[in-house]
Amino acid sequence: METIYIQSKKSVYNFYTCDTKILTMSLPISFISKSLSISEKQVSTTINLLEEKATVPFISRYRKQMTGGLDEVQIENIQIALLKLKDIEKRKKTILETISEQGNLSKELKEKIENSWEINELEDFYLPFKPRRKSRADKAIELGLVPLAKILMSQTGASFSSMAERFVKGEVKNINEAIKGAQDIAALWISERQYIRQKIRGLFWREGVLKSKMVKGKEEEGEKFKDYFSFEEPIKRIKSHRFLAVYRGQKEGVLKVVIEPPKKEAILMVSDSVIKHNGDFNKEIQEVVKDVYTRLLKTSIESEVKKDLKTQADVEAIKVFAENLRQLLLQSPLGGKRTLAIDPGFRSGCKVVCLSENGDLVGNSTIFPHPPQNKGADAMKKISTMVQQYKIEAIAIGNGTAGRETEAFIKRVRFSTKVNVYIVNEAGASIYSASKIAREEFPDYDVTVRGAVSIGRRLMDPLAELVKIDPKSIGVGQYQHDVDQSNIKTKARFGC
Repeated sequence: METIYIQSKKSVYNFYTCDTKILTMSLPISFISKSLSISEKQVSTTINLLEEKATVPFISRYRKQMTGGLDEVQIENIQIALLKLKDIEKRKKTILETISEQGNLSKELKEKIENSWEINELEDFYLPFKPRRKSRADKAIELGLVPLAKILMSQTGASFSSMAERFVKGEVKNINEAIKGAQDIAALWISERQYIRQKIRGLFWREGVLKSKMVKGKEEEGEKFKDYFSFEEPIKRIKSHRFLAVYRGQKEGVLKVVIEPPKKEAILMVSDSVIKHNGDFNKEIQEVVKDVYTRLLKTSIESEVKKDLKTQADVEAIKVFAENLRQLLLQSPLGGKRTLAIDPGFRSGCKVVCLSENGDLVGNSTIFPHPPQNKGADAMKKISTMVQQYKIEAIAIGNGTAGRETEAFIKRVRFSTKVNVYIVNEAGASIYSASKIAREEFPDYDVTVRGAVSIGRRLMDPLAELVKIDPKSIGVGQYQHDVDQSNIKTKARFGC
């Protein structure tokens, strides 16, 4: 299979994969270039390298002369933008195929879709043709009320009520039913107008306020979300960590979350786009405008904005996570010193392991210096004996439950040689202890021993030990379980 790359004069990136199926894609180089403030030539060259399966680290290290000196962050941003545009291209293909199969794909609509690279704009074009559940408007259409809806939208002629009388027949029992059906159809048409959706979308981003409140009866269950039981903040100012906290609260059923701009301003915006003049149709068309916003536009645009805010919050959270992970992985190793590691605990005791200067497990035991057992004297004797027997030079104590108490206990032990004591972040140690790689390393030991080994090795060589753990389990970011997991893995792989 051969891949051919071409850059056109219009700064559009085309590639054709010669296989049983031919894929044609046109991606706007200028779009990526402007959004990232990187020259079109650099973007085009980088995309070529990425499509040839070159990795971000490889390109940033060995292809500087080709990319004009782009660093790994810039190259990764191009990669992310490219993947997004490819996803949009796939979505375009689906939309075009669906509308074409319906027989509704005009030349003008096709050009609009092909020239659009904004996902929300694409979805606006697609909305009138999107398969959906049967709505009130669909039922009214089946009742033959489309002509009456057109009259309502034109806002011309005599009294609307008198015109509606002509449609009272069959299943339409009275004038009110005819008017209501026509209004439902008109509301659907207005809600599908792309320029109206754009206006309301813009209003949401300018004036929208996120509001959260506690779901009744969730006081105890949602204690950790108490700061958001009655909370509101403009979305243009909300920080990513606060949005992710509210998002998690909503996900767990503790918080009810809404985003809305000033209602009067939103309705006036729709009204100005629809109502032509004050006249005999004014009452009916005003009712349509209110219904369009409260029932159709608000819900739809709110869902869009929440999704976009989540994406933005993910980017910020992953950025913080990546920087924290980088610092953790690059912290200075203690090196090849004989280490005693303790995974602290109260009721189940403290698991103790001794590691050689190469990180090999050479001894293990369990001590119970804390309540409820309170076997402090016996624990001191064991620790002292192990330190002497294995010539221990350093002690690593996990920072979890009973960590500080265990540190205080160890500092009361008298050693014949100098032994330094360190507190070690144990986040993810339990994940490692139950993993396949841990079982392969220590098939004859249980999870408690493996977890203590992980704590000790993190002190000796953090990088070598932490790479064995799923990034989201290392515990160096906020809400890393809530963000896009594929993105966090990519960032952990390339961004650190």
